[in-house]
Amino acid sequence: MLYIFTGLPGTGKTTLSSALARELRAAYLRVDVVEQAMREAGMMVDGPEGYMVCYAIASQNLRLGLDVIADTVNPIGLTREAWRSVAQSLETPFAEIEVVCSDEREHRHRVETRKADISGFVLPTWEQVRNRQYDPWDRDHIVIDTAHQTAAESFKTLCELLERERRKL
Repeated sequence: MLYIFTGLPGTGKTTLSSALARELRAAYLRVDVVEQAMREAGMMVDGPEGYMVCYAIASQNLRLGLDVIADTVNPIGLTREAWRSVAQSLETPFAEIEVVCSDEREHRHRVETRKADISGFVLPTWEQVRNRQYDPWDRDHIVIDTAHQTAAESFKTLCELLERERRKL
């Protein structure tokens, strides 16, 4: 199964997606890690390059029968469709999970106080997060609002919603 995580920086998507990867012992693809490695290799990253690498690695792992967790902002319909296409091309089920923080003050606090966990990675400012293109969703998907929950509570909610989705398959 392909688990496609989506959300603006600072919403808790990496916390939840990495927890799910640990729980499922799944392949974990974080576009920030891929793009930072590309920069360190001297490559210019200013478009879909990191996403393209992640799509290819996800496909390979799904072919091996592994669950894959994709951790990306995934802000526009085109990238969302590309992730769905990865799963559909392999006739693999997928779940789309949007992580949001509905409390703007809490979201801002998270963005302004977090520390980079990737060497050399520059985190976006609150202004960059606020001004980032992020298209509204046009299809059903799982939404996890982390604003007034602990990480453990949000993860429990995620697991419950994913179990409901699995029962539908």
